Amino acid sequence: MTATAHALLGFAAWSLLLVLCIGLFRLYRTASTGKQPNTYLPSGEDLPGLGARLTRAHANTYEFLPAAGAVMLYAIATGQTGVTDGLANYLLGARILQSLIHIASTSVPAVFARFLFFAAQVGIVAWWVYLFLSAG
Repeated sequence: MTATAHALLGFAAWSLLLVLCIGLFRLYRTASTGKQPNTYLPSGEDLPGLGARLTRAHANTYEFLPAAGAVMLYAIATGQTGVTDGLANYLLGARILQSLIHIASTSVPAVFARFLFFAAQVGIVAWWVYLFLSAG
């Protein structure tokens, strides 16, 4: 498996892990508070602290997956993973770190750190798009 394929699969697996954590958090809240399971807001706004942060970290992940995933899938489909392999695992690492920081804290320093890892992801994907477009 190429690094690009590994990163693409890892991105999807990370999203699944986050949604599993959200489900477990909601299950715990349902059992501990009696809140009906069909009353949770999709945005997570009705969850305290950790639950809301988990929900937003998951949303951030699936919001960026189409752009990153499309470029990685393009590389795989056209046999050009040589363009993306070198940075693919950095992209996945930056995504995971962004999510973990989001889950841990919403303090000002954490938001700046989270943005740094998001900017790294955008920069990597933009670089790949540039390389593909300039190659022709």
